[in-house]
Amino acid sequence: MSTSRELAQKHLVPHFTPKGAWHTDALPIIVRGEGCYLYDSDGNEYLDGLAGLFCVNIGHGRSDLAAVAASQMETLAFATNWGFAHPPAIEAAAMIAGFAPGDLSETFFVSSGSEAVESAIKFARNYHVARGDEGRYKVISRNWSYHGTTLGALSVTGIPKFREPYLPMLWEGTRHVPNTRQCTSPAGTPAAELSCVRAIEEMILAEGPETVSMVIAEPIQNGGGALVPQDGYWQELRRICDEHGVLLVADEVICSFGRFGHWFASERNGVVPDMITFAKGVTSAYQPLGGVVIRGQLVTELFDSPMGSYVHGSTFGGHPVATAVAVANMTAMRDEGLMGHVLDNEAYFAEQLRAMGDAHPSIREVRGTGYFYAVDLCADSAVDRDLSATQEAALQRGVLDGFVREERITIRPDDRGYTGLTISPPLIADRTIIDDLVGRVDRIADRVDGWLAANG
Repeated sequence: MSTSRELAQKHLVPHFTPKGAWHTDALPIIVRGEGCYLYDSDGNEYLDGLAGLFCVNIGHGRSDLAAVAASQMETLAFATNWGFAHPPAIEAAAMIAGFAPGDLSETFFVSSGSEAVESAIKFARNYHVARGDEGRYKVISRNWSYHGTTLGALSVTGIPKFREPYLPMLWEGTRHVPNTRQCTSPAGTPAAELSCVRAIEEMILAEGPETVSMVIAEPIQNGGGALVPQDGYWQELRRICDEHGVLLVADEVICSFGRFGHWFASERNGVVPDMITFAKGVTSAYQPLGGVVIRGQLVTELFDSPMGSYVHGSTFGGHPVATAVAVANMTAMRDEGLMGHVLDNEAYFAEQLRAMGDAHPSIREVRGTGYFYAVDLCADSAVDRDLSATQEAALQRGVLDGFVREERITIRPDDRGYTGLTISPPLIADRTIIDDLVGRVDRIADRVDGWLAANG
């Protein structure tokens, strides 16, 4: 009889995984999760240093969320939101409105982050058409940004290797501008004068404000490695969009529901965008759910216009089981004080990671905040020497992944705009877990140091 591993390799198509990493006798078959740890079919324990994929915020193995899902299935397993409402979706939308900043008060549910971004693009277009601004269709996004895999979301994504295979099919309405790491302005430059801020306004003016629909950005950008913007950056984006009649969209698929100690990262940034996309942490991945929370005024204008509706929908958007789990997850996060937990521990987390980084010549920088960090690798941090093309290729094509797997940790070897490691544990991680995580990263860095010394 075939083993689970053999069946997976024969019948299951993996996501973003090369053949060499999939067709190996060492392919882990994960069978159980508990707290911040995962367990495979061979009995090995893994520290989940990525919260699944930035989503298992409340940790693995919560029987209370499982019980809510089962109960909802017995009561109402499915009902559409096309012309109908049901209690779980109503309650979830009301809770999100209570947590969202400013007048963001109405939620359109879908099943994933990619769909959420797709929905924001479509809502912006519908909104402008309803106002008589039919010429507004272009979207401004940032280099190395990741916004999803549907063709619309991929069109606004700024990662070349994800886009290139699909370029003949991608929508041509996106304009990409430098991200915050690509700013060429000297340290201390006021936010309004930053080159990466000026580039956004210059792009709007060059294209013609009457043609631009929205600007989309992550509050802290994942692609490029946990890029934290300078103070005032988001205020400038808000000013620019207001001045030119452009909608501002915060893509918070990763950033929302506690990753930075707030329900929404926009609250931490002190800015109210026109829309926030979310997914992942809203259910802590116990069910697939995403959505867009929208300023109430925008929804009112659209519905009161001759268009009369938002011309978009999906079968499973607002699924009763998924929204019931979202309510249970948000309630538990609130009652168990997870926002405060992150804020109480983020300084310790940062200190431990940066102290670890300072001890390794292979680590140029540790970037990030909250429970979200990137470890940026280089050839020699003492002289700020970049990895050679050969070193970079080898690390990205399996060497770094091998070191990570040896430590049995699920942090992400990353090659999107930098070579390094992405770290983002469940929000329940306490200082004991943080110490375990940092210790494993430290040992990975030891291996990288040694490998670079031997392959200089």
